[in-house]
This record gives sequence, C-alpha cells and structure tokens, in this order.
Amino acid sequence: MKKLFCALAATTALTTPAFAEMLELEKDELTFGFIKLTDMAPLAVAYEQGFFDDEGLFVTLEAQANWKVLLDGVIDGTLDGAHMLAGQPLAATIGYGTEAHIITPFSMDLNGNGITLSNDVWEMIKPDLPTDADGKIQHPISASHLKPVIESYQAKGKPFNMGMVFPVSTHNYELRYWLAAGGINPGYYSPENVTGQINAEAFLSVTPPPQMPATLEAGTIDGYCVGEPWNQQAVFKGIGVPVITDYELWKNNPEKVFGITAEFAEENPNTTLAVVKALIRAAQWLDENDNANREAAVEILSRPDYVGADPEVIAASMTGTFEYEKGDKREVPDFNVFFRYNATYPFYSDAIWYLTQMRRWGQIPEAKSDSWYDEVAKSVYKPEIYLEAAKLLVEEGLVSEADFPWDSDGYKAPTPSEDIIDGIAYDGKAPNAYLDSLPIGLKADQRVVGSDIEG
Repeated sequence: MKKLFCALAATTALTTPAFAEMLELEKDELTFGFIKLTDMAPLAVAYEQGFFDDEGLFVTLEAQANWKVLLDGVIDGTLDGAHMLAGQPLAATIGYGTEAHIITPFSMDLNGNGITLSNDVWEMIKPDLPTDADGKIQHPISASHLKPVIESYQAKGKPFNMGMVFPVSTHNYELRYWLAAGGINPGYYSPENVTGQINAEAFLSVTPPPQMPATLEAGTIDGYCVGEPWNQQAVFKGIGVPVITDYELWKNNPEKVFGITAEFAEENPNTTLAVVKALIRAAQWLDENDNANREAAVEILSRPDYVGADPEVIAASMTGTFEYEKGDKREVPDFNVFFRYNATYPFYSDAIWYLTQMRRWGQIPEAKSDSWYDEVAKSVYKPEIYLEAAKLLVEEGLVSEADFPWDSDGYKAPTPSEDIIDGIAYDGKAPNAYLDSLPIGLKADQRVVGSDIEG
C-alpha cells in the first residue's frame, strides 16, 4: 500500500526529473526473483530507494530456493526477471540444460566471491604458506598448496570434495580456474556424464549458497566457492578460512546479471528500459561517494526478506574489507563493485569468457569457431538496451554522460596477465587462442570420450 500511495503521488505531481520522460509501460506489475546473496543488492536498493516507483513500476521481489527454481520461474513466466548467474542465460540459450532464449541487458556487479577451506584443510596447508615481513600470510594463495592434502586423501581412499553453487555458475568456473592454475584437475563434463568429475583430482558438487557453511561444518565438503556473505559467515562461525577472493583470482571479473526472456524484452520494450533505468540508478547509489551508502545497503540486505544474515557478517565484505583467517581483516575496497569500471555494462567479452570455460571443461563438447562465440554473446548480452536506458537517464539529469562507454564495440580491452592468477591474459576476441593457452582443459578439437580426452 505504501508503494501504491508513493507511486500515485509522484505520478500526480511529476515533480522530480525522473518523471520528465515517463515511458509508456506495456506491463507495470512485475515479480523478480533472487538468491540470498549480497550481490542481489541492486534489486533491493531499486525497490527500497523508490527507483522502481520512479519508473511507474510496481515490483515484488521474491527469494528463490535455488538457481534452477529461479531459472525455471523466469522461463515459465512465474517470474518476469531475476538476479542470475551470468552462465545461466548463456547455457539456456545454447541448450545446455534447460533450453530457452534468455537475455541480459544489465550486468549486476564485479567480483564478490571467495573460496573457503575447512579448518582442518587450512591447518594442513598453513605451515607451508609464504608470509610477509609482518608475519601475515601472503595473498593470493595458490591452489598448488592443496596438492599434498589431496595426495594424503587419495592415500586414504578419500575424495577431496568441494562445493560450488551450480554447474554454470561463476563459482564453478572460478573454483575450477583456481584449482587448475595450481596444477589440480577439477574434472570434465561429457554429454553422457554431467557430474563434471571425469578424471577429477578434486570433486566439485552443487550446494545452495546459504547451505554452504553448514555443509562445510558437517564435513560433507572440504571447501567451497560462493558469494557473500557465506564466506564471511564461515569466519564468524569459526568453521573455515577463506583463502582467496575472486578479485585476487581475476581482477574486476564479471559476476551476476539481470536475466529476462527474449520474448519478455520483445513484448515489453519500454518496461525493459524502465527496469534497466532503475537498476542503473541503484548500482550508482551503491558505489557513489566512495561507497558512502554501503552501511545503509548492509541494513537493507540484512533484512529477512533479502539476505537475512547478521549485519556484521554482511558488512565484513560489503564495506570495503575482507576477513580471511579470524582476525586477519584486510582492506579490499573493490571486493564488491556495482557501478565503477562500467560494471553494469553487459560486455560481450564477459559472456565469451563464460563460454570458454564451458568449452574448457566439456559442457560445450565440441570445438566452436571464434565467430560462434561472438554470435552467442551478441544473442544474449544486450548493451544496446542498456545504453538506451542510460541515455534516458542522462537526458533526465540523473546520471553523468561520462559514466558510460558510448563508443564501445561491446568488448573490453584484453585483461592483462598480471590481473589473473595464472598469469595468462584473456582476450574475448580470440577465444580459441585463449583456450589453447590454458595448460589444463580441452583445446582445439579435443573431446571427452568415456574417461579419455581424444583429439
């Protein structure tokens, strides 16, 4: 009721710049899904700060049980859109798993994930970790330090198990990237075996984000890769130690996206623009004035309707710090980025990185041309919608023209080798050359046949 009164009052008065260019909406009552992670923040902020209201949108936000339920809800129309794993629209569009044409006109954030190990595993690797002049553990920590642990597990006939949130999640690919950079094979997929554990030295399996700490504490897994606040929760509960953030793995890597069906965008172009406008304003609010609004964002996210974790746990990473081993809190101002560095722009090169990882581990079973990667990226990532929404906001005086990459061809400049943990540069315009440069993973015409790599 409060939202209804606010929207009616604003519609009548038309007193703010946001209403100068009110779009004629095809649909104004919308339901969006999310998973309880801090990087759903743009949705919560757009709702709580009235940015959806400013666009004439009556939005309901609904937490979802897991990523599959969320994706199915968008596909069947139960949800109009959702906070999604960046790999979900891509996988659905190419027919890996559930098939549907999902697009994204808005990237939700950069960074925001971590890899946590159990206390037992941490105590096994800690003595061999290098330290700095102050006696503090040097970061980033290489996965190569896990090799003796995995060998000891193998000698006892035990699998070394790690959790990630979904087969096409950033977390799956980041965990695999970290392990492979340390010389550990995280396993392959094939059309006949979708466990992702073919020839694995570390065995990765799915655990929903909020259940990660409890699963670690129960001893079912020995570590995990997840978004916040579930790494910091392990620290606060004293059950695990985060060993690396994805900012250290790949500086300013893309994370979640806002996903809708292509059909929704085609049938509701103005509504889509209005949603993107509200989300851009929310992302800007989250990062403006050197993250001055982050404490307010923490209070919002801590509510049961959103993430529902203790404010102290959320603030541990959301406000520019990150705690590794208990008491080892360090400044990481870019752990969560929502607007800086063109974080909200849906770059084709981001999409292609996810596709290369699907190919690297066998989810895409056969080699594809560079042009195929480009075509798929352009069918899913929609910077043209994003820039149209940004243009309207600039005209309304709500954002600065200088904050958007108007002349981009949709590709970021190549990521330099020093920004990635394995020292291998990434160029989204040369996906096959990139795949060939990675020591572990499928290359060229290789494919997984049974338990063998052929080609």
